[in-house]
Amino acid sequence: MMRISHEILILEFRAENAIRPFAVGRNNWLFSYSAKGADASAVAYSIVETAKANDLVPYEYIKHLLETLPNLPPGRYNECLPWTDNVKQQCSIKNG
Repeated sequence: MMRISHEILILEFRAENAIRPFAVGRNNWLFSYSAKGADASAVAYSIVETAKANDLVPYEYIKHLLETLPNLPPGRYNECLPWTDNVKQQCSIKNG
């Protein structure tokens, strides 16, 4: 019999919780009427989940992206990545 530590069980639980919304969303994607619509949903979902994974408030992060990206040259887009200090200061759960 294999012995599993509590740490592994906790990590497994966190992983299951992290993918549960994806599994629920998967059913909603069945109703995308086009490939472009499904792609747009996937991009939006990826942005939200990446924000959550970096302890950001998804609404604040998306708002930041929509306000900042149009004013940045493409070479500076990396300044809007969710793990940068500026983004963490503006959009973190602690500040939300």
